Formats: sequence, C-alpha cells, structure tokens
Amino acid sequence: MSESIDLSVDFAGLNPVNPVFTASGTCGYCDELSDFMDLSRLGGFVTKSITPEPRKGNLTPRIVETDSGMLNAIGLANVGLDQFIEEKLPVIAEMKTLVFVNLAGRTMEDYVAVTEKLADREEIAGFELNISCPNVKKGGITFGTDPIQVEQITSAVKVAAQNKILMVKLTPNVTEITETARAAVYGGANALSLVNTFTAMVIDIETRRPILANRSGGLSGPAIKPIAVYLVHRVFTEVAKPNHIPIMGMGGIRTASDALEFILAGATAIAVGTATFSQPDCALRIIHGLEEFCRRKGIHHIRELIGGLQ
Repeated sequence: MSESIDLSVDFAGLNPVNPVFTASGTCGYCDELSDFMDLSRLGGFVTKSITPEPRKGNLTPRIVETDSGMLNAIGLANVGLDQFIEEKLPVIAEMKTLVFVNLAGRTMEDYVAVTEKLADREEIAGFELNISCPNVKKGGITFGTDPIQVEQITSAVKVAAQNKILMVKLTPNVTEITETARAAVYGGANALSLVNTFTAMVIDIETRRPILANRSGGLSGPAIKPIAVYLVHRVFTEVAKPNHIPIMGMGGIRTASDALEFILAGATAIAVGTATFSQPDCALRIIHGLEEFCRRKGIHHIRELIGGLQ
C-alpha cells in the first residue's frame, strides 16, 4: 500500500485539502469546469470578478495568443451582483470546496457594496480583492499601484468582509511590489495573491494597429512564470513571512513542477489559470503530480516545502 501524503495547508485559518486553486477570470463563476474534473478535489475555487452592475467588458477582439502565453483585455465582463446571487450562489452552495469571490469595481464604494452583500453568505469562504486588473480604464490597476490607495481600499473592504478571509491580489506593474504588499497587510489583508497579468501589447504589422480593441491587455501564461516566482519570493521574504501572511502564487503554472517552484519560493497555495484553456483538468494533474513528488522525496506533508528555497 502506498504511503498517504498530506497535501493540506493552513491558508489564513482555512484548511484546503491541497494547495491547488483555480485563478479568477479563467474558470467561470463556479461549475463551468465540472464536466472535466471533480471540483471537490480542488483546494479551492476563485470566481470571475463580480461588480455591482453587469458589465459587458471591452470590445472585441479581446484575446490574442502570444509566444508562450496569452494576452487578454476582457475588461471584467460579468453578470453583476444580483444575478450572481440569484443564479450562481445556489450552485456554489453545492460545491464541496472552498470558494473565494473576486471583487472588482470602479470606485471604493463599488468594492464595499459587493462585499457587504456577500459577507454573511456561508457558501463563500472569502474574497479576493482585485485591485490589479490592467484592462479597465477606471478602478482596477489604478488602485493597486499606489500604496496609500491599496491600504485605504483594503481597510474599507476588510471592515465590510466581517469575518470572511480577505486576500488582496497584487499587480506586478509597479516599481516595488513589496511596498504595495506591505500596504495591503497594513490595511488588514489576511492573505496576498500574486501576480496578476503584465500590461502588454501585440501589433498587427499589416494594419499597423494593436490587435486588441483595447490596444493593450494583460499577459499571462508560461512567459511570465520566472518573473512571478521571483516576485512571490521577494514578497514572501520581505513582507509575508515576517507578518505571518500566506501567499497564493500564480503566473504560468501548468505542471506540478511549476507549482513546486512557487511553493518553494514561499507560496502556501497556488492558482492555475491560463493553462486551463488548453487543458481543462490541469489542476487535477498538478495535484497528482504534487503527491508523486512528495512520495518520491519521502515528504509526508507538503507544508514542509513552503518557503523551502535553499
């Protein structure tokens, strides 16, 4: 009989069965991937961004493939808070995994309004505060690049979240990511998630125009992984570890090896995003790979590897 491996982790007081989550914006609202994998085997699920009112998002084209990645400018398209509560929460209630709701908006009041409406819902384990989307002209990344605004909006949403876990999603599009990470912690964040996409552009040389209608978008996928691993390690050593704040690492994760790089760099959990588009059951393959790695190395608890970079 093969030895049992404990993949559970302590994520801000929550205890997911393993460290593998979905990344917001890539896996829908709740059960869109249920035809491809048993969602109960995930450590957790992070929904698309939810705003107070429905959003159509940016004009098309708003997705383009790049070398080793993908550029998107979806623009936070979503059904809006009321429809989310009416149609999606009943499905989430049946899910046997932790669910975080990604919060977005144009103003601080938008973020607070969504949080207040969902704070007492038992179906939800916590919130991911999206102040790092590069694809909207107001709100989004404008909050996430200024440490003062990061602390203010984190503090306001934390009050609205009541006892729910609040995770703040950091943008890499800043000069010093540890400053915004520290501001989020000062504002009351229970956890940090990083990184969001990198602002980028693809040009059609025949028309001499950007391919995306939004002109620029967010770069994700394998192309950003080494940078994301580096930024996770910096935030872990300088901010998260001293303050006992867990990190959810993301950015180009496709395999168990990728996930382990983030965990060794300091991530307590990881999120799979862009890889899901080409391999919908990618998260389950990663979970299996983590088990096999631990078994091969004689590691009984994956927690032994968190921040284990030598």
